[in-house]
Amino acid sequence: MIVAGWVGWGIYSTRTTETVPYERLRTVDGIELRRYPRTVLVETAAANQRRAFRRLFAYISGANVSTESISMTAPVETRGGTSVAMTAPVRSRATDGDDDEVRMALYLPAEYTIETAPEPTEPGVELASEPPKTVAVDRFSWYAPEWRVERRARSLLSTLEREGIERLGDPFLLRYNDPWTPPILRRNEVAVEVVHVD
Repeated sequence: MIVAGWVGWGIYSTRTTETVPYERLRTVDGIELRRYPRTVLVETAAANQRRAFRRLFAYISGANVSTESISMTAPVETRGGTSVAMTAPVRSRATDGDDDEVRMALYLPAEYTIETAPEPTEPGVELASEPPKTVAVDRFSWYAPEWRVERRARSLLSTLEREGIERLGDPFLLRYNDPWTPPILRRNEVAVEVVHVD
């Protein structure tokens, strides 16, 4: 009964969470190429992912000039820092100043623009607009420990090199589920931005 409830929650939360939309361009040797539209996000830098996520969660919970609650979206994007483990739905990357510091960003729902999103009230939390981009993605389930992510990233980069697809920057991790989703239902992706392909 408990397991059935756990699985049921995982299915419900996955189906009801808004995700960043994208266009599937094609698949190459198991790697999916996608085109993402312009997105609006709120981001912050911190010494670790937990601290950064708390700041971002505070923003969507009302720590903004409108004291407005904002729905969470997926996926979580994680770049840099000493660990790539994270829950949903945030983006993180290494900052220019410290390789161990992460920069995390929470994608805002599609109805927001950079002009209409409420301004954060906490220092170090800011809004940003990310231009359209093309991304190559390798999808997998279960947990995403650092060793597994690194292995999938090496495989992704090897496939792109073999296919002559030029990458832009380093791979990052995308996660689509909350921490309570059963591992078999989890959706993870190792991705890297690439030069636009048709």
